[in-house]
Parts: sequence; C-alpha cells; structure tokens
Amino acid sequence: MNSKPDDPQAGAPNSKLKGNAFKFGDDISTDLICPGRYFHLRSNLPELAKHVLEDADPKFVSRMKPGDFVVGGKNFGLGSSREHAPTIIKLSGVSAVLARSFARIFYRNAINVGLPVIICDTDRIEPGDELEVTLSEGKVINRTKDETIPFSPLPQVMTTILSDGGLVAHINKHGDFELTES
Repeated sequence: MNSKPDDPQAGAPNSKLKGNAFKFGDDISTDLICPGRYFHLRSNLPELAKHVLEDADPKFVSRMKPGDFVVGGKNFGLGSSREHAPTIIKLSGVSAVLARSFARIFYRNAINVGLPVIICDTDRIEPGDELEVTLSEGKVINRTKDETIPFSPLPQVMTTILSDGGLVAHINKHGDFELTES
C-alpha cells in the first residue's frame, strides 16, 4: 500500500513511507527533473509536475503511483537552483527521494517544500523494488530483497519541517522559525 502524497503525516518523523523504486543514475540535474522547455508552466505547478523527470525517463509519470520513490545515485539535483524541481517531484506524488548524495541547494529546497530526501546507499536498490522508509528510525527496508539499508536520521528540526508540510507551513503554524527540540 502506497502512502498518499496529500497525507499531512506523509513526512512525519514516525511515519512509514511505502512504495516502489524508480531508479535513476548519478548526476540527475534539475534540468532533467524540470525540463526547461516547460518554463512557461512555472506558474502552474500541477501542470509542470506532469513533466517531472521526463527527460531522464519519458514514462516515469505514467508509470509511477502516489507514494513511490525516486532513487538516485551521486549528486542528485545538481545544476541550477530551481526550487520547482523538488516541488514538482512532491506534487507528482513521490513520497521521498533516496540518493547516495545530493546537490546542496536541491537538498535544502526539498526540505523547505516538505519533500523527504534520504542520503543512503542506493546501489542494491533495483527498479520496481518495494521499499519502506521510516524517517525516525533511519532505515530503508527493501521488501523485495528482504534487506535493510541504514541512514542517518534527519535532525529533529528537519523532521518537524517535513511533518508540518514544508518551511512556509512550519512558519505559518508556529508563527516563527522554531529551532528548539521538541
């Protein structure tokens, strides 16, 4: 059963995200995530999300289901600082992005829009593998291979931002940017 992308608890620290893996390689740029030829759609993000990752996998949007995972290699999200890139990944229904490493700006933009990003070993994850991610426990369970992949759990402030739905929602909820541990 896949997590629903509009579930406000989808990014909550104790939630379990479940879905299938869509595997991409190293150096997936923001241009591959959010093709420049659709720049005119940047004010219509739901429409732009229909084209997410189409230059990396033209069938991605038609095959993925809400709750599925994007799995990358090294340096996921490199390139320009298009905040549209993580936003349209989230709007497409992807529950989280797993990669060996992320471009710094993409990583921060993802957290800010409420998209969980997990740094972990993705080498043994294959396309279609059934995954379960528990953010608070720092583990990815590959149900297809019966393997557990550990990762460093996100800091409390990041899991709070994710559970609130992103940085803007967090500030609206708390009236400020809360850095205290709860």
